[in-house]
Amino acid sequence: MYQYTDFDRQFIRARAAQYRDQLVRNLKGELGDDEFRPLRLQNGWYVQRYAPMLRVAVPYGELASRQLRALARIAREFDQPSKQVYDTALAKQSAMGTLHLPTGYGHFTTRQNVQFNWIPLSQSADVMDLLASVDMHGIQTSGNCIRNITSDALAGIAPDELVDPRPYCEIMRQWSTLHPEFAYLPRKFKIAVSGALEDRAATAWHDIGLHLHHNAAGEIGFKVQVGGGMGRTPLIARTLCEFLPWQQILNYLEAVVRVYNRWGRRDNLYKARIKILVKAEGQRFTDEVEAEYQEILDHDGGPHTIPQAEFDRVCASFKPPALMDTAQSAINNIAVELSAKDQAEYQRWHKQNVRAHKNPALRAVTLSFKRLGYAPGDASAEQLDGAADLAMRFSAGEVRVTHQQNLLLPWVPANLLPALWQAAHQLGFARANISLLTDMIACPGGDFCALANARSIPVAESITQRYQDMDELFDLGQIDLHISGCINSCGHHHSGHIGILGVDKDGREWYQVSLGGADGSTLSGAATPGKVIGPSFAASEVADVIEALLDTYRQQRQAGETFIASVRRLGLDPFRTAANLVRHETGDAGKVVHVHLATVDALTD
Repeated sequence: MYQYTDFDRQFIRARAAQYRDQLVRNLKGELGDDEFRPLRLQNGWYVQRYAPMLRVAVPYGELASRQLRALARIAREFDQPSKQVYDTALAKQSAMGTLHLPTGYGHFTTRQNVQFNWIPLSQSADVMDLLASVDMHGIQTSGNCIRNITSDALAGIAPDELVDPRPYCEIMRQWSTLHPEFAYLPRKFKIAVSGALEDRAATAWHDIGLHLHHNAAGEIGFKVQVGGGMGRTPLIARTLCEFLPWQQILNYLEAVVRVYNRWGRRDNLYKARIKILVKAEGQRFTDEVEAEYQEILDHDGGPHTIPQAEFDRVCASFKPPALMDTAQSAINNIAVELSAKDQAEYQRWHKQNVRAHKNPALRAVTLSFKRLGYAPGDASAEQLDGAADLAMRFSAGEVRVTHQQNLLLPWVPANLLPALWQAAHQLGFARANISLLTDMIACPGGDFCALANARSIPVAESITQRYQDMDELFDLGQIDLHISGCINSCGHHHSGHIGILGVDKDGREWYQVSLGGADGSTLSGAATPGKVIGPSFAASEVADVIEALLDTYRQQRQAGETFIASVRRLGLDPFRTAANLVRHETGDAGKVVHVHLATVDALTD
């Protein structure tokens, strides 16, 4: 993991002190809410439906055990609303018919961040200080700026990796943090980096997607894609450059973001993302980026060209940790005797949750945070502490936040897998559902977010309840189910094999269902948005619709065929017919959907 320097620590502690001064002046009435709003947003503080929400940056997903424990402390001590705030929220939720308002939790997002939903604003500076004490912050996790740089959760350890992207991600993080020219872009801006044959970072769905590879001469460089994104207009990024020498990546990024900053629309919130500019201008956009890039190189001398010495300094932080010594291994490798039932569960877990590693003696293990009774990606303070314990015992003190809202242990000795399974099972993290139906992605939705048209969590829960049988889940195989509570697509519904989108219709919650989306991974195929299969469904119908779609798949699949392969072979018609039967049986035909887009601080992930 990257080790903060004295400068890094001084920087984030000075930022925390600056924020405390701003907060104190705001609470005293000396700094108005309108003036304070952009300042708190730049530090990750939103004001949501019931209370402030903090988004903590986890650059390219890496967390140390001590940082995970700090997040647990925030959940335990600070993610606790006043009785008045909570009672008001509870009354509103009760009127809507469901109650899902846990406190004392962290929430893992699809962009490798961690969110908290209940921290009183008056305590926000204390939380900033706590984060800074473990080299963490919320800088640029919101606002119209370059957001958290994301990557493959298997970065540095995947057998199919060509180049470890983490040193490059770290250099980009340092370049983009509080970049004075890009503090107020037309809209938020997201960059993802991959260095493997398989794109596990959904790069084509980002404002900029970067792929590290080698040219014919064996040199390292980037394939640069620009203009991807979800929301109202889902678009796949287009390639601007097939091979850019790695030393020039910051200069090229500067050119791309400058062109966007210059010409991106500021008159229309929903047309302000770079994807709209790229689509509208086509080759003109590419030409202007190239001209800007050459201007940077020719006239400014390429001020952000990465020196080899600086790259080597950063790269030194990403050397694999030393394997546990013999004594420590003996302590942890307690003989584990598994019953026949446990052995069957262990083998399933090993198949689904354990991945191969560059080092043949090690494995990468995913801890499932998709359990009945919990929102996808939610973790209590006790569970965060438990995950930190597992990381210390089994993974050299490191975890990764995954795009799928789980945690991954990247350095697990293969001989310790049975002991890890047993420990993870006791904590509730050993459900063998990784990449299966119930390993779904979902945003917080209307339970917390003021932008949402509908709730995501109750829908996720109803589907999870219906599909608890592991034999059935294994029979269905890999299915990416993604749920968003509004068109802003924080649940990435566009890229799901099955996507569910909450919409507003006549003041009630309804849900559109789409099929055939893909994030760009090997099994899913090239990144593509799913297609809506018809009018929207009532919340009470959604689980029945999903069951009808899956029954159709089981009835018409070919031997060994995955769900997404069946959808592509059969087309949407048989699935659309099955889904419509659910609506017809309930007698509630879909009407025109009016998508409500509320105005709040900023659109979330």
